[in-house]
Amino acid sequence: MPAGMDADAALAYAERHALHALLIEVGGATVLEHYANGYDAAKPHALYSGTKSFWGVTAAAAHDDGLLDLDERVAQTIPEWTADERHARVTLRELLALTSGIGFGGLGAAVPLYEKAIATPIKDEPGERFTYGGIPLQVFGAVLARKLEPRGLTPHAYLRERLLDPIGLHVGAWRSLKDGTQPLPTGAFLTAREWLKFGRLVLARGAWQEKPLVREASLAPCFEGSSANPRYGLGWWLRPIATPPDIVHASGSGGQAMYVIPSAAAIVVKFGQSASYKHDAFLKRLLG
Repeated sequence: MPAGMDADAALAYAERHALHALLIEVGGATVLEHYANGYDAAKPHALYSGTKSFWGVTAAAAHDDGLLDLDERVAQTIPEWTADERHARVTLRELLALTSGIGFGGLGAAVPLYEKAIATPIKDEPGERFTYGGIPLQVFGAVLARKLEPRGLTPHAYLRERLLDPIGLHVGAWRSLKDGTQPLPTGAFLTAREWLKFGRLVLARGAWQEKPLVREASLAPCFEGSSANPRYGLGWWLRPIATPPDIVHASGSGGQAMYVIPSAAAIVVKFGQSASYKHDAFLKRLLG
């Protein structure tokens, strides 16, 4: 374990906040694996908004496959967005960075269907304000669904075929909306060991078993902030603490988290159910 890393202190903090699972891997070796409150290695857990972490990486893969460019406008694929000046300017990057101008909403049970998401008004000037919510991810899903129609794939089928199956990641379950589609901003249930596999792909900068699955240059925007929010990339939060500055993490309601720490060659998956859990408090205990 890297000098200064204290897995026991991190575990003690997490246990005070309704811990369900904590899995720490450093240099490819498991240094701690702990389950509590009815969870074990085989029981999938809701990621909630941790699910968002899949879609920036999926966009990077789709870029490599010639399906999209992050800076293309949504209106190129969704002609309904050409009629309004603000809608017409929104890019795919802004959807994923949550800077599209769409207002707060579309979280949890309120995730809209694609059609309703497309009809959402633009509240703010695109690119100027960060607003957390699920609707922009659903608009991205609508764009990706239309681009994938010739291949006979849904966004989730593309995610599985392009990324999850190649790394051997099994999703325990995924919520369905009332029309049978699956949401993008939430809804995945994974075990800690399975979600950690996705962290390995990120830690290896898009490579799997030393072979590129996603080009590093395509993946990089996932971990670059915007002028509206330098601490949020494309589905990933950035720099939750000052040191080390290379930490990125996926985050979901109740304290779900996956931390990827390249400078320590570490990946941490944490599940729980506590509104009082704080990412920075956990990381300060883990990293000293």
